[in-house]
Amino acid sequence: MSSVNTEAYEVFRDGWGVPHLRASDPLRLSYAQGRVTAVDRAWQLEVERHRAQGSSAAFLGAECVPWDRFARQARLDDTARRCYEALDPGTAAWVRAYVDGVNAGLAEGAARDERFARTGHTPAPWQPWVPLSVWVATHILFAGFATKLWRERVARALGDGAATLFATDGPGTAGSNGWLVPGERTASGAAIIAGDPHRFIEDPGVYQQIRLACPEYDVLGLAVPGVPGLGHFGHTGSAAWAITNAMSDYQDLYAERLRPAPDGDGVEALGPDGGWEPVARHTETITVAGGPDVEVEVLETARGPVIIRPEAPQAAEAAEAEAGDEADTEADAPQTLSLRYPPRVRADLGFAALPALLRARTVADIDRALDGWAEPVNVVHAADTEGGLLHRVAGAVPLRDPANRLRPVPAWESAHAWRGWAPTPAEPVQGFAVMANARGIASPLGVEFAPPHRADRIRELLSGSADWTPEAMAGIHADTFLASAGPLLALLPGLDGLSPAAAALRTRLLSWDRHMAAGSTDATVFAAFRTATVRRFAADPVFAGLAGAPEGPEVFHPWLHLLPKIGYALEGLLGTALLPGLDRAAHVRAALEETAASAAPEAAWARVHRLTPWQALPGADAPEPPDAADAADAADTADTADDWPGLGGDHDCVNATSSVPGFTDRFARASAARYVWDLADRDSSLWVVPLGADGVTGSPHHLDQLPLWARCELVPVVTDWSLLTKESA
Repeated sequence: MSSVNTEAYEVFRDGWGVPHLRASDPLRLSYAQGRVTAVDRAWQLEVERHRAQGSSAAFLGAECVPWDRFARQARLDDTARRCYEALDPGTAAWVRAYVDGVNAGLAEGAARDERFARTGHTPAPWQPWVPLSVWVATHILFAGFATKLWRERVARALGDGAATLFATDGPGTAGSNGWLVPGERTASGAAIIAGDPHRFIEDPGVYQQIRLACPEYDVLGLAVPGVPGLGHFGHTGSAAWAITNAMSDYQDLYAERLRPAPDGDGVEALGPDGGWEPVARHTETITVAGGPDVEVEVLETARGPVIIRPEAPQAAEAAEAEAGDEADTEADAPQTLSLRYPPRVRADLGFAALPALLRARTVADIDRALDGWAEPVNVVHAADTEGGLLHRVAGAVPLRDPANRLRPVPAWESAHAWRGWAPTPAEPVQGFAVMANARGIASPLGVEFAPPHRADRIRELLSGSADWTPEAMAGIHADTFLASAGPLLALLPGLDGLSPAAAALRTRLLSWDRHMAAGSTDATVFAAFRTATVRRFAADPVFAGLAGAPEGPEVFHPWLHLLPKIGYALEGLLGTALLPGLDRAAHVRAALEETAASAAPEAAWARVHRLTPWQALPGADAPEPPDAADAADAADTADTADDWPGLGGDHDCVNATSSVPGFTDRFARASAARYVWDLADRDSSLWVVPLGADGVTGSPHHLDQLPLWARCELVPVVTDWSLLTKESA
C-alpha cells in the first residue's frame, strides 16, 4: 500500500501524447511519474526490470540467457540494492514513491499491451531498488570495458604496440552530439543547448518525453523509463542541461588466479599481498521459457564479480593449487576475469543528484548537483537565464595504473589497485561549446574516443551564423557530411592500371560531395566501395590471428568480431605504420574494381540504409525485422524494403545513423532523441523521439513521431496548461 496521497496529482497530455504531470509536492509527483510510466510503458518496464535482475529468459526465451547470466554474475541487481540501502532518507523516499506509482499502474498498463497475453507474463510488484537496478543495467556497458578483451586479443595477435590499433567509436559504444551556443551568438540573446544522444533504437524508445511540475519546480525533459526524475536532459524554465558520453574509462578487468580452498569447501583467489583470499560463491538458477533451467555459478573476489571463467575451471584450479603461489599461466591461456566498477565499490549510483537537478534554478545549482553524479561518466552542458554557462565532466573515475585502462591486469599485483578518485575537469565556454565523444575536456579520463569529424563539423556549421534560433538547429541535426570518407578517397588518385569501369567509378567518387544524403545514389555507391574495402582488409593474412570466431560469453561478442572492428577503424588502418605487411593500395584497387563490376542497380542511400530497431518482442503493428541474410545483402540489394524508414546519414555524420561498414547498410543505432533547449523562452524549445510517447503497439502515439524524426524535424514543447488535455481519473 502506498504511503503517498495518490489523489493529489493531475495528468495532462499534449497533442503528441506526452504526459505533463502536476502534483502538490515532490513525492506525489514522483508517484505520478511512476504510475503514468507504467500505464504507458508496462511492457518496457517489465523487460528492463527482468534484464536488470537476470530473469528475462523466463518469458522471452533462451536467446536471453547470455545476458541474464552476465547480469547475475556481475551482481547488477545486488549492486542496485546496496546503492539503494545507502541512499539518504529523502532520496530513498522519493525513489519509493516512484516505485509505488509503478506498482499502482502496472496492471492497467499490462491490460493495454497484448504482449503480456502473448507471452503469458504477469507483472510482479517492484522492489524499492528496481529503478537503481534498471539504471545500472542500462549503463553497465557504456564505458566499454569489453573493449579491453578486444585489445588483449589484438596484442596477442599483433604485439603489445598494436593494442589500440582499432581505437575508434565502435558499434558497442553509446555516444551523442551536443552543443551550447551562448547568448551573444543567438537571435534572442539567450543561450541555446541542443543535441541528440546516440543509442540503439529500441521499441519502445529508450527516452520518455515528460514534464514534472509541483510548487517546488516545473521541469520538462527526457526520462529513462523506470527511473524517476530527468537525469540526462532537462529544462527547468530558468536553467537547462544536457549530456554526452564522456568516453571515460572507469571499469577494470582483473585476471584472477583461483584455486579450491584447502579445506575443499569453496574457492580462493590470489591477492596482491601474495596470500590466498576467500571468494564469495553461490549458485543461481535462470528459468528459461520453453527450455531447461540454467544454473549459474556466481563468484566474487576482493576486486569484484567474476564475469568470465574458462571452461572446465576445476581442473585448472587444481593444477594451479599444486603449483603454488608462484604459478603462472600460458600467455595465450583463457583468463578468469573479474569486473571492478564504481557503483559496486562505492555503493553509490549518484541518485541523490536526480532530485537536486529538478530543483536547479541556475547553472551553479546544476553544477553542485552534478558533484554527486556517479554513473555513467558524462560531459555536461548547462545554461541559465542569467547568462551562466557550464561545460564539465561529471562522474566517478578511479585513479589507478595506466595499464588498467588498456587490458586486463593481474589481480595479484598491488600496482593495479584503485587509489581514490580522479577530479572531474571543467572549462569555460568560449564562443560555443561542442561535445561529440571526441578528445577534449574528458581526454585525461579515457583511452578511446570518437573520431573528431562530428565535433569538427558541428563547430564548422555553428560558425556560419551569429543569430541562431531554435528552429535553425534542425539543420545541424540533419547534416550528412561524411568527413571520414576522405582518407579512403585520397588513395584513389594514386591507383594505376584500372579498368575503364573502375576509372569511371573513381571519377564519380572523387566528384561526390561526400554527403550521405537520403536520396544520393553516389552515397550508396561509396558505401558499396567501402564495404568491399573492409571485407578485403579483413581477409588479409595480417589479421589472420583475429579472424576466428570470438570466444567467451556471447554478451561480449559484439566487441570481438574482426569485420566490424575494421569497418569502424578503417580510417586509422589506412594510415597506420603498425602494419607494414598490409598492402592498402592493392586492397583498395581490388575493391574499386569489384564495385565497378557489380551489377547492382542504382539506388538512393535511404533505400538500403534502413532502420532496424531492437524489440524484445515485436508488437502487432511492428514491421518484421530483416533476417541475417537480408541484412548482410542489404548493400547489394536495391529492392530491399520494409515498413521501417530509410534515412540519410552515417556513423561519422552529425546525423549519426550507424550501420556496420563491411557487414550491413541497415542501422540500429542513431539519435534516440533530439532536443533544443531555448533559455529565452522554454515554449520555443523543441524535441522529438524516434517512435512516440506511448510504448503500446497500435496506440495512436506509438509511432506518430517516427516520420518527423526520420526527416530530422522536431515538435514544439508546450507548457501552457490551458493548451493541454487533462486525463480523467
